[in-house]
Amino acid sequence: MTPVSLARPRALEPGDRVAVLCVSGPVEPGALAAGLDALRFAGLDPVTYPSAHDPGTMRRYLAGDDAMRAGDLRSALTDPGIAGIMFARGGYGAQRTLEAMDWDGLAGIRPKVVAGYSDITAVLEAVAVRLGWASVFGPMVAIREGAAHYSFGSLLRTLMRPGQATVIQYPQAVAVVPGAARGVTTGGTLSLLVSSLGTGTSRPARDGIVLLEDVGEEDYRIDRMLTQLRRSGYLDGVAGIVAGTFTDCGPPEAIQDILTERLAPLGVPMIAGANVGHGGQVQAFPYGIAAEFDAGAATLRLLEPPLS
Repeated sequence: MTPVSLARPRALEPGDRVAVLCVSGPVEPGALAAGLDALRFAGLDPVTYPSAHDPGTMRRYLAGDDAMRAGDLRSALTDPGIAGIMFARGGYGAQRTLEAMDWDGLAGIRPKVVAGYSDITAVLEAVAVRLGWASVFGPMVAIREGAAHYSFGSLLRTLMRPGQATVIQYPQAVAVVPGAARGVTTGGTLSLLVSSLGTGTSRPARDGIVLLEDVGEEDYRIDRMLTQLRRSGYLDGVAGIVAGTFTDCGPPEAIQDILTERLAPLGVPMIAGANVGHGGQVQAFPYGIAAEFDAGAATLRLLEPPLS
């Protein structure tokens, strides 16, 4: 059976207005300004929302209160003049935003680009479950020097030239379980996937090519979260596994050993060490798109462009 993509938004074009907001933590103004300039250089017209400028007035780790963040997200989703939504940064708070979110009246609106990663994993799942939209797991707007430019370039190619982003290669990855599979891309940051379990916006990995990655988690916590995914049924019927970066989570060989011990028994094609996630030169990962996955070649081939 050929897997079916979620509803694909149209690609972004020069001149498009793009919402920039926070559903999680506050953003450093200098990094945000650099990212907004990069979007303008790409020909886009970024529109910042109040949450992108809140310095943490409610709590130091939240960009405004829950109502502000949820209101900004809903406003951006419903504004016909906004072609896409990009997030200033991650951190913590997306789950609180989703708890406060009013989804009434949103079903049936035209899909638009939603792009982010890390804490935004929860939003990508929610958009898929509530609205049936594909999205993009990729860098935030706030840019830092160095490898971020590679990562931001990968994101812009996916958003603006999706026809050139249908074959994704992971040259440093290793095949944990060889083989090929078809499925719809899903997953994201491990800790956020676990945090969504049992909620109305969790999207199980059945028939999916699931991405798993994280940052700053100790080895035993990764073990615990993978075990929770297994025990909860989230991984039942998964088609393939792309294990990405696990930055600042301990020695890479130790993390790969945990991933192998916990996930290889599922018996599906799997790679580890793919450059997608946190840290270094990472690639965007289209979410909700039908794909062919070849673990031996460490290649993900989308069956159609990630955006229409």
